[in-house]
Amino acid sequence: MAPYTIVYFPVRGRCEATRMLLADQGQSWKEEVVTKETWLQGTLKASCLYGQLPKFQDGDLTLYQSNAILRHLGRSLADQSCCGLSCTPFPALPAPGLYGKDQREAALVDVVNDGVEDLRCKYATLIYTNYEAGKEDYVKELPGRLKPFETLLSQNQGGQAFIVGNQISYADYNLLDLLLIHQVLAPSCLDSLPLLSAYVSRLSARPKLKAFLASPEHVNRPINGNGKQ
Repeated sequence: MAPYTIVYFPVRGRCEATRMLLADQGQSWKEEVVTKETWLQGTLKASCLYGQLPKFQDGDLTLYQSNAILRHLGRSLADQSCCGLSCTPFPALPAPGLYGKDQREAALVDVVNDGVEDLRCKYATLIYTNYEAGKEDYVKELPGRLKPFETLLSQNQGGQAFIVGNQISYADYNLLDLLLIHQVLAPSCLDSLPLLSAYVSRLSARPKLKAFLASPEHVNRPINGNGKQ
C-alpha cells in the first residue's frame, strides 16, 4: 500500500510540487480525486481543518496546507536518506536530504519557499480574478518578480547547482513548478534570466522527474480549476 495519500481536485494547482517531490524521490502515493460535485456537497469541506484542500495523509498523520506538506516531506525524507550515522533530529539539525544540510541552509530554503508562495498567490489572483484584464501587465512585470530567484541562483555555485546548497530541497520542487506554470502563461518569461532557464532544464532532466513530467497523469492534468493558464 502506498504510504502517502493526496486528496485534491483533478488539477495541478497546489499539489503538483508535492507530486514532483514524491516522484523524484522514488516514492509512491495514492490519489483521491475530489470532483466539484463532491466538494459542493459540503461534507468533505466541513471535515477539512481550514475548509480547503489539499489534504495529505502520511500513515495516521493528516496534514493540510501545501507548504506544510512540502516541509514535512523535506524533513521526513531527509531522515530516510540519512547516512546511517547518529544524527540530531530536526529542528536542532536537519539530516542531509530535502531541507538543507544544516540550520543555515534550512533557513535559506524557507526564504526561497516563502518567495515562491508570494508569487504563487499573485498568480492565483490573476488566474481566478483578473485574467483578461490583468494578464498583459502581469506578464510585463514577471521578469522583475522572478529576478530574486535568479539572484539567489547566482549566489550559489554560480547558478550551476540548486537554489540552496549542493543538494535538492523541497523548495526546488516548489520553485520548479512555479516556473513551469509561468512558462505556460508567458513562454518567454525566462529569456532574460539565463540561470533560471538553465535551472528549469537541469531539474526537469532528472530521470525520475523527467518521467513524471512526461507522464499522462501530469500532462493531462489541468493547471488550474477554471481552465485558464
